[in-house]
Amino acid sequence: MCRYEGCDNCQNSEIVLDNILHTVRMIATASAVAFVVFSCKGKLGEAAALDLSETPVQVVENMFVVQTENSGLQMRAEAPLMEKYEKDTVSYELFPKGFFVYGYTEEGLLETKITSDNARHLKYKDGRESWEAFGNVVVRNLIKQETMETDTLYWDQKNEKIFTDCYVKMYSPQGFMQGYGMESDQRARDSRIFNPFNSYGIVVQDSTEVVIDSVNFIGPLQKK
Repeated sequence: MCRYEGCDNCQNSEIVLDNILHTVRMIATASAVAFVVFSCKGKLGEAAALDLSETPVQVVENMFVVQTENSGLQMRAEAPLMEKYEKDTVSYELFPKGFFVYGYTEEGLLETKITSDNARHLKYKDGRESWEAFGNVVVRNLIKQETMETDTLYWDQKNEKIFTDCYVKMYSPQGFMQGYGMESDQRARDSRIFNPFNSYGIVVQDSTEVVIDSVNFIGPLQKK
């Protein structure tokens, strides 16, 4: 450092040092801004690539729903996984890991069991709703001992009906039926196949039963 005040060399050195420090600060600031902009651009690119309409807004594991009427159990539904989606005109819930519905009688007895590999519940903006079960759909009425199998089943919740246009098989103590198209009440108490084919009935007859012809019966012979 110069001992003399007002030395031109010292003043020039300070000016040069200030300019260097200012330049370094400018470069550091520009680098930081560039890094932030690049990082934000990368994040914005990821967000732009994400389709929100295909992303669930709600996920529920081990779903359990109970429906009651007059303090009595009417129906219950279970699913390992529920995913809810929102779109412009409709919102819907998917059950990709299976769907299970249990219906009960007025006395509280388990009467109906419906199972499927997948299910979907759609709610439209105009207030309409629809339920669809698909993939190995099995409908059992435990009281009547009837079992129906099909690929797709629709539930009309408002009119309390289930129906399908697909191929249906039905097993019961009375026999076997198959065909295309079926309609029933939601508890499968009164099922009707629309276009049956190659069906058969089972006739149960007791082989030990003694049938008496009352018209031609003359009774035992009398001794003379």
